[in-house]
This record gives sequence, structure tokens and C-alpha cells, in this order.
Amino acid sequence: MATRRGILFVILRMLLLLFAVSVLSFVLVAMAPIDPLVAYVGPSSTLSEEAKEEIVEHWGLSDPLPARYLAWAGNILRGDFGDSITYQRPVADVIRERFLLSFVLMMLAWGLSGVLGFFLGIASGIRGGSVFDRAVKVFCLVLQSAPAFWIGLLVLSFFAVRLGWFPIGMAVPMGKLAADVTVADRIHHLVLPVLTLTVVSIGKITLYTRQKLVETMGSDFILFARARGETQGQIIRRHAIRNIALPAVTVQFASFSELFGGMTLAETVFAWPGVGSAMTAAALNGDVPLLLGTALIGALFVFFGNLIANVLYGVLDPRVREGGGYA
Repeated sequence: MATRRGILFVILRMLLLLFAVSVLSFVLVAMAPIDPLVAYVGPSSTLSEEAKEEIVEHWGLSDPLPARYLAWAGNILRGDFGDSITYQRPVADVIRERFLLSFVLMMLAWGLSGVLGFFLGIASGIRGGSVFDRAVKVFCLVLQSAPAFWIGLLVLSFFAVRLGWFPIGMAVPMGKLAADVTVADRIHHLVLPVLTLTVVSIGKITLYTRQKLVETMGSDFILFARARGETQGQIIRRHAIRNIALPAVTVQFASFSELFGGMTLAETVFAWPGVGSAMTAAALNGDVPLLLGTALIGALFVFFGNLIANVLYGVLDPRVREGGGYA
């Protein structure tokens, strides 16, 4: 029964989140200096005023904002996200085709940043106060402060332009038939975007792991382990890693929102044909249906990332479960 209540609570929370994001996104787009009619027909359109008025009437652009939102939300509930002005295709099809590319990019960067950041944080925490520790902290703080597009441009200019080791952008070689694209080609194009997102995301998990390790090494049970004659390596393997692994995993799952934002900028820099670059194109072209659709998808992605973090925390540490339900 408790588990059923937990599931219902999660579903209710997700629906409330989507409702809040949809309202906020719709209001912000409506208040933005974007004329949907001009974005659709173009600024140099030769349509008559009568034809434009018919389009406005057909789309309900002259209706009050609440009525326009209810009409749009009703279409969303029926699975109709509208048609993209930028790509001249249904928004659902654009997101469906691009989501896999974004998902692969984010999961590779997320996994690498988590593993590398965890072990880098351990190495830094063990050597607390040393030159290496201070260098790692400065490095991570710089990464935390640097925008993703700036790091992406640096990576692109050095590895692709100066050294010529990797392509400048895109997911596949330009001008090559889809049937001729190999797995090696896709991996070659994937390296720089993954590297950029990994570098952008590694700072938080590294600093968090380092701090937790420093706190753990100063605790009473570590002093007791030292008194029993355990070596530094044994203490790290048997006690420290076990105590810092769970919080580190939770923090890494909870970083999905930052990862999604970094992905949008990285995809734009590397012309990666994912959801992030589609969102950027929608914002630049005044593509309201696509912009709203990608906002909802982004909210869902972040929600499930946080949900996995909570569930995983409850599975790995039964003490945080609330009545056998979700943490």
C-alpha cells in the first residue's frame, strides 16, 4: 500500500511539474518579442492582410492568453505538439529523431564525468592540502565558472582546427551517404562533444567527493580503524569509499538539469543534430511549437533524473525509505 501511495505521489508530482513548466513556458513565449505569424510566413511575405487575418483567426492568435493555452494544452494531451516552423515537420517527429543522438551524448558524458570525477575526488581528498589537491580544486572551480560553449569553442579550436584530429562538427561526415556511414565515423564525430560535456560536468562531482572523503577520514570510526593497525589503502577501500559512494551517486543523478543545459550549448557549438540544437534553432527562428515541445521534454528528462536519484538512494540505503515507498 505504501509503495502504491509512493507511485501515485510520483505521478502527481510529475504532472504538477509538467503543468507548471507548460504554463511558465507558454507565458514567457507569449510575452517574448516573437510574432508567430511573421515567423511562419516570413518578414518579406506578400500575403494580403485578409489572408494574414484568416491565419490569425485559424490559429486563435487574437484569443485571450488563457484560451490559447487551453487550446494548446488540449492538443498536447492528444499527442499533437504542432508543426515546427524551422523544420516544416511535426514537432513530435523532430524530437523523436533527435532525442537518441542527444541521449547517447549525455549518457556518455554523464558516465565519464561521474567515474573520472569520483576517482579524481578520492585522489584529491587523500592528498588534502597538497599541491595536487589545491590544483584540483582550482581546476574544478574554473570549470564550474566557465560556460559550456566557451569550453566547447576551446576544445574545437585546439583539437579540430589546430591539430586536425577530429571533425569540426556534425554527427556524421558531411556529404557521405547514410548507408556508407560506419560506427567508427560516428564515434569520431562524437569524441569532442562528449569531451566538452565531460569536462563541464566533472567539477561538481569531484569537489563533492573530495569534501566527503575529507570529512569521512576525520571521523571517529576511521580513527578506530587506524588504531587497529589498518593501512591507508585498507581504510580507503574498506570504509571511506563505502561511505562516500552513495552520496556521490545521488549527486551525479541529480545533476541531470545542469547536464541538459550544457548539452544544449555543446550541441550548438558542434552542430550536433540533437534536441539541444533544435531548441536553439527554435529560439532563434521564433519556432514556438518546437520551443514549447523541447521545454516539456527537457522538464521530463530532469524529473526522471532526480527521480532515479531518489529511488536509488532508497534502494542502496534502506534507512532513508519512507514507509517502504519512494524516498
